[in-house]
Amino acid sequence: MFAPQGPTFRELAVQALSSVERGYDLLAPKFDQTPFRTPEAILAPVARALRRLGPFDSGLDLCCGTGAGMEVLREVCRERVTGVDVSAGMLAEGRARTGVTSGAPAAAWVRADARALPFGPVFDLAVSFGAFGHFLPRERPGLFAQVHSVLRPGGRFVFPIGAPARPGSPGYWALLGFDAAMRVRNALWRPRFVMYYRTFRLTDVCAELTRTGFDVRLQALPELGRRPDGSPRCRLVVATRPA
Repeated sequence: MFAPQGPTFRELAVQALSSVERGYDLLAPKFDQTPFRTPEAILAPVARALRRLGPFDSGLDLCCGTGAGMEVLREVCRERVTGVDVSAGMLAEGRARTGVTSGAPAAAWVRADARALPFGPVFDLAVSFGAFGHFLPRERPGLFAQVHSVLRPGGRFVFPIGAPARPGSPGYWALLGFDAAMRVRNALWRPRFVMYYRTFRLTDVCAELTRTGFDVRLQALPELGRRPDGSPRCRLVVATRPA
């Protein structure tokens, strides 16, 4: 799960007892050597799907971390891409690792809270990978409203969402245990570290996006396989701000 160059158990423990911002600042230099970075197995299918939806001029990576999603945006956007994250450490790592590629759009890295984005409606595309567990369910309507506000009419908010683990499976118990441990940690320790894996449910999310004003449709990512009942293991949520 962790590369030899990844964080030690002690470093992870210190991170987990910090705030979200401070924790990611500490983890940033070794973040790409952990399983927390979105893997290429997910990034590549999403990039292919976005190429079919495009073209796009400008893109926003919400909670960009060290820039896995920025790499996708640079493949599908023609003019400029922007990454937003609350962690200065993660942004610094992403900025340092972004190479200069002929013909690729310019990249900007902006420190900001996703719940208070410092932009007008200037983006054609917004993406996010693996960050929604950092927002409590009550915060999602405001978060989605912020994304809606920075998209041009016709702009799209796109992100992958995996199918929930089958009840009783090892994955189900692992996620249940993680969320339970995080709730106990946050009840006993300050500052809180919000990261819950089981609160971002597809039905709820689609309803909230619709109430925000998005037109929502789902697209299977067949490269990621199907469950025994034939349903996709991962879907792409495509939320469009009406023109």
